Amino acid sequence: MYRTHTCGELRSTNIGIEVMLAGWVQTVRKFGSITFIDLRDRYGITQLLFGEELNDQLNENALGREFVLQVNGTVSERSSKNANLPTGDIEIKVSSFSVLNRSVTPPFTIQDDTDGGDDLRMKFRYLDLRRHEVKKNIELRYAVNRAARNYLHENNFMDIETPFLIKSTPEGARDFVVPSRMNAGQFYALPQSPQTFKQLLMVSGYDRYYQIVKCFRDEDLRADRQPEFTQIDCEMSFVEQEDILNMFEGLIKYIFKQVKGIDYSETLERMTWEDAMWNYGNDKPDIRFEMKIANLKSAFKKDGEIIATGELIHGAGFGVFDNAETVVAIAVPGCSEYTRKQIDELTEWVKRPQIGMQGMVNIRCNADETFKSSIDKFYSAEKLKSIASFAKARAGDLILILAGTEERTRKAISELRLELGQRLGFRKNNEFKLLWVLDFPLFEYSEEDNRWVARHHPFTAPKPSDIGTMINNNPVIENPADYLKHPYANIKANAYDMVLNGNEVGGGSIRIFQRELQEKMFTALGMSKDEALHKFGFLLGAFEYGAPPHGGIAFGFDRLCAIIGGSEGIRDFIAFPKNNAGRDMMLDAPSTIDEKQLKELSIQLTVQ
Repeated sequence: MYRTHTCGELRSTNIGIEVMLAGWVQTVRKFGSITFIDLRDRYGITQLLFGEELNDQLNENALGREFVLQVNGTVSERSSKNANLPTGDIEIKVSSFSVLNRSVTPPFTIQDDTDGGDDLRMKFRYLDLRRHEVKKNIELRYAVNRAARNYLHENNFMDIETPFLIKSTPEGARDFVVPSRMNAGQFYALPQSPQTFKQLLMVSGYDRYYQIVKCFRDEDLRADRQPEFTQIDCEMSFVEQEDILNMFEGLIKYIFKQVKGIDYSETLERMTWEDAMWNYGNDKPDIRFEMKIANLKSAFKKDGEIIATGELIHGAGFGVFDNAETVVAIAVPGCSEYTRKQIDELTEWVKRPQIGMQGMVNIRCNADETFKSSIDKFYSAEKLKSIASFAKARAGDLILILAGTEERTRKAISELRLELGQRLGFRKNNEFKLLWVLDFPLFEYSEEDNRWVARHHPFTAPKPSDIGTMINNNPVIENPADYLKHPYANIKANAYDMVLNGNEVGGGSIRIFQRELQEKMFTALGMSKDEALHKFGFLLGAFEYGAPPHGGIAFGFDRLCAIIGGSEGIRDFIAFPKNNAGRDMMLDAPSTIDEKQLKELSIQLTVQ
């Protein structure tokens, strides 16, 4: 036996008992003939007291950071208590010890305020995982996993594994491919999701399926994206959209209750995609704060119609507004006193390449209800007051206005809103706000290919009221300039996203389950009949054997854990993540393989 207790469980009620502990040396502090050592394991830290009688042994066996140590001793009351440690009222008076393993000096300090940079910590991830902050994240991940499984089990879902070696059907992100030695020249793909398998399980009669599963996408990385990621993947039969929303709203509330102790009792807000884009400029709005977008001039579609506002800004001779496709504004609360330097800094912020604007207009709503603007020469005080009223600005607010092409400008004002929300403290990591975004367009138009592409994926069903429009109309776009007038532009998807603090954490849809409608979808996406049969013949065939109505959802597990843990990035919530270049710094992967392996796989490399 190496230990009777862990380093995190002993308390003052244990004073006087003999114990055996084992763990890693966190710190060594010598005071004359006595030595204090903090011993750490997964569960916590306990202080050890080595008295004079052990001094000679310590001199012969000097202990360093990260040595693996076993001690025997008595739980004693600590003379100088540490209120920051759960074990801070006690210490172990050591009677004997044994060095189980020595350690070289670690490349960085194993503590919360470590001196190790990202690349170094990624290279020695097995050491980084010893740090308390990282350990907390991994423990939170396990708690979310356990809560999700318990909820789904209690609601009759069955955990069913699906294959990792599948057929490549690249419609969205690039697939990772795996060569087959036994089938020379042919490749498997790693699944981007278990989408078709879970639909086949519904055809098979397993009416409530789930899986906490690895998925793979070969795409550019960022803080909340990894080449391999985890989903809570779920599917249900004989359901409509409302059934899905109620079931998985319950799942998220259960996770918050079990993991964070938060009783999220309010019903999740529901917002249409059009309202999200109109009021927030993106389809995953952060509703922890207001600051909605005012559309002073826009060609954006709302409620299926092209809205042409602009009376407030027309006719003033200000070319920036007159010649812009869209003009949008936000009222920033309490910031009318921003200095010229602060406003110039924000202007430079929106000019950055990743935002892409040419400039920014501002209107100060002064406390005395007067207005001062960078466009005073074009707009009267009365007109500025009207703009402020339309933007729902109050005295003391600062109105910021962007103008340009529809897509870029709407994205820019959305990013500016989020940036100011962060700077002003409106986006608190310990505050959580959930909502459903509904009624997405089923299709997007690809100018490059002059055809429709699926906004979600090819298996998403249209709203029941739009099925006739999809079946009875030709998807071909005769005049690319008029694509918005095509009937397919107004078809709504029977789809839904769950948004948490401005991040999409889950998305799904009611699925197509009739062969005729699925074939029509493939045709709309530009697939020939032969191509559809080659890629998805197994699914089309299954739909002829009594496929039930079904739908589901998948939650981004890594992202959900990160947000619940108060972080914007997912890497510290994954035990062994990749870096931003998709590399495993610890394993030095990906790497080359030798000629023998290439020959076995019938692969010849050409370096470009």
